[in-house]
Amino acid sequence: MTYNLFDFLQLIGSLGIFIFGMKIFSEGLQKIAGNRLKDILGGMTRNRLTGLLTGFGTTAITQSSTTTTVMTVSFVNAGLLTFIQSTGVIMGANIGTTITAWLVALFGFKFQITPIALAVIGIFFVFLFSKNPRWRNIAEAMVGFGILFIGLNFIKDGVPDINSNPEIFAFLDVFTDYGYLSLILFVFVGTLLTLLTQSSSAATAITLVMLFEGWISFPVAAAMVLGENVGTTVTANIAALVGNVHAKRAARFHFFFNIIGVIWMMILIYPMLHLIDQVVQFFSENPISVMGGEVESRANATLALSLFHTTFNVLNVILLFAFVPLLVRFVEYLQPDKGGKSDEFHLRHISGGMMTSPLLSIEQAQKEVQQFVDIIKKMHSSITELLFDPNADQETLKKKLKKHEQATDQLEVEISDYLVRISERSSMEHDLTDRIRYLQIMINDLERIADIYYQIAKQADRLHEYHSSWPEEAMQEIRTLTDALGDTIENMGFNVAKAPQDIKLEEAIALEKKVNKLRNRFRDNHYSRLENGNYSPRAGVVFIDVLNRLERIGDHVINVNESASGNRMNGKRVVEGQ
Repeated sequence: MTYNLFDFLQLIGSLGIFIFGMKIFSEGLQKIAGNRLKDILGGMTRNRLTGLLTGFGTTAITQSSTTTTVMTVSFVNAGLLTFIQSTGVIMGANIGTTITAWLVALFGFKFQITPIALAVIGIFFVFLFSKNPRWRNIAEAMVGFGILFIGLNFIKDGVPDINSNPEIFAFLDVFTDYGYLSLILFVFVGTLLTLLTQSSSAATAITLVMLFEGWISFPVAAAMVLGENVGTTVTANIAALVGNVHAKRAARFHFFFNIIGVIWMMILIYPMLHLIDQVVQFFSENPISVMGGEVESRANATLALSLFHTTFNVLNVILLFAFVPLLVRFVEYLQPDKGGKSDEFHLRHISGGMMTSPLLSIEQAQKEVQQFVDIIKKMHSSITELLFDPNADQETLKKKLKKHEQATDQLEVEISDYLVRISERSSMEHDLTDRIRYLQIMINDLERIADIYYQIAKQADRLHEYHSSWPEEAMQEIRTLTDALGDTIENMGFNVAKAPQDIKLEEAIALEKKVNKLRNRFRDNHYSRLENGNYSPRAGVVFIDVLNRLERIGDHVINVNESASGNRMNGKRVVEGQ
């Protein structure tokens, strides 16, 4: 045997170059797509059919079904897609992933593309240093494309020759002599290979090389491809482990959809392989059976395997399309929505990890900020009830406010950490860097708002300790200011959900000015009441403290609005530590 450890390490390095090229190619394509990728996923999922086209298109753009399915799970987790909408996207992604196999089979084995790949890298390499982000992204995609096929060529050269190393063939032959059981075994091999490479496209490329070099027969390669369809579902299921129930359901649907497909295909595997063989022979200039394994037929065999891959996924979608509602109900039965609040204050939208596109990662972070605002709204409602409802359960409300305040502390830290990880990426566009900075400012202001609400709850508690109360006039003033503040928070919620360029600050500014005017008027009234002895000094101290804190919340709210619009008009209005 002439194959040694150093040869094996070269093969592993070649695989690394291939996967690296695929990663660069995929990320470059996603950056080129930019906002359109989000629009495709968010706007073309009205039903299962449009969702299927969306999944196919997105996978064609990203050149990775794993990216599409993980992205889909993340979007379901973020509320950008429903579980039902995600089913169509996932089915389309299964078909879209077959494009990579066709690229590899056509350009990697039918034609000598390595010289062209080197020329592509030579042409576009210089544009990697361009100041124009679009040209830089195009160059990244094209350089990745070149590296991908150079890596594939290295893999072909690094795979040991069967004639020079008959021991390898003998070793594999042991596992291929069990007929149908061998095919079942290699389904598991394909699944394991996908788990090891974390890419079904890379696993398919390796399978194509093994088939081309004569390591494995066409039926064994087809079984491995089926296993790779199962393996690709694992990444999305791992991403969904920390997601909400809807994200878990989307990932489970992907798994069961592919498992069912593999089961029925394994039942019909031999008739299907013979049909594929006949089709390839019909269109081939040199009609040699791909089932035989002759050297002349190996290039045809790689095309036949790509055709089998596409045919399987298309037929699986056609056969199971009508049964998707039943499969959805089955998944919902296995993954019930317990309706509890155990994950109410955990990261809902970025828990699945960072997206490959910085823009989509920022969109996820913005959805998390919207959850932050929802907690602020709940705190405002609880404070209103605590101050003005004589029949309210004071202890329960105070515990709820404390829980909310602790949740905002956690959210600030985790969102900030996520934003830092996004900003650490190289070649970030200037506008995305600004959005990250403004999101950091927003979560800091929102956390301060939560702190102030909790402090107001403590002040209300002090009032009960003093056995004091405010006169009706003072109570009505606080109520008026609280209602005005509630309007500013509602407006903030609308703005945080918008893209920066869509935000108009006029209403937010007007609402904040109203809060300031009310605070100034009620403060003057407060001093008049003190002079007239309308309430005790202790009650008065609590009143003016609550009044000032409510106004300070209004300052933080306008800060959030300005940051959301990307327009800090007067700098940061609120002094830290107030």
